[in-house]
Order: sequence, then C-alpha cells, then structure tokens
Amino acid sequence: MLRAPDHILATPGPQVDPADPAVIQLCADLVATMRVSPGCVGLAAPQLGVAAQAFCVEVSEHPKARARHGLIVLVNAEIVERSRNEKGREGCMSVPDLTGDVTRATRITVVGQLPVSGDRVEITTDAFEARALQHEIDHCAGLLFLDRVAGAHAVHTRKTYL
Repeated sequence: MLRAPDHILATPGPQVDPADPAVIQLCADLVATMRVSPGCVGLAAPQLGVAAQAFCVEVSEHPKARARHGLIVLVNAEIVERSRNEKGREGCMSVPDLTGDVTRATRITVVGQLPVSGDRVEITTDAFEARALQHEIDHCAGLLFLDRVAGAHAVHTRKTYL
C-alpha cells in the first residue's frame, strides 16, 4: 500500500482495457486488499502502485451508508452528474495519520466499465457511497483528499477509537 507523498499517488492514471488479464488481476488484487484492510471501504489502483483507472468500493456494512450497491469494481469510470454539495470528514489508507473535511456532491451518477466483460454500467447513488466513489475516482486522477480540503484548518490528526 503506497503512502503519500509517493509520486504514483499524484499521477493521473490512463484508461485501461477491461479485458486485459493484467487489469483483471489488478481488480482482483484491489478487492482482496480492501477486504483484508480494517475499515477500508474503497481502494484504487494507484494505492497499489499502478497508475491506472481502476478501483473498488464496498460500503454495505458501513453505518453511514444509505445507498448500498454491494461490491463495485469499475475501470475507466467518470462522474457524469453531480448535485447537492456537502462537507464531510474523509480518511485514506494512503494518508493514515490524517483526516480532512472535503466538500463533495451528495448525489452522483457514475459511468464506467466492468472488468473482464467491458460492459458499460451506470450507477446513481448518494450520501456515503457517493463520497466513497468520488474519493476513489479522484485517486485514479492522481488526487488525494488532501488536494480537496479547504485549507490547513480542515486537516485533522486521525483519532483512533478502541
């Protein structure tokens, strides 16, 4: 797992071929790594050291989630609609000691491709799941949540709860 300030985390990833065996393996690795990482609800290719547009999100068990689409694994995803901005606290496995207040759309529509088949999918979601998708799409574009905070006053030391 890469940590800031690793240069790959700041590198926009290229679009990928969803049928490429290396991309399929990358997506499987993303899911496996997310599932063994406590508290993790999403992971993007740059966090595993690969500048590529591929990520996974799974918020079904998170108490803040309202919309729950289950496991989402997408490549070449983009946000095509967004509305109702709201500030919320975010953390990231690549920035383990900090959290930040980030303003994001509370309702979005994302279009992307499924690995293996390349089928185009469209997901409309809101609240926590929308925030998680935007966070991972940012990773694919070479952005961290720290790039989106309103200033130093919006960055906080991560609290550990027992």
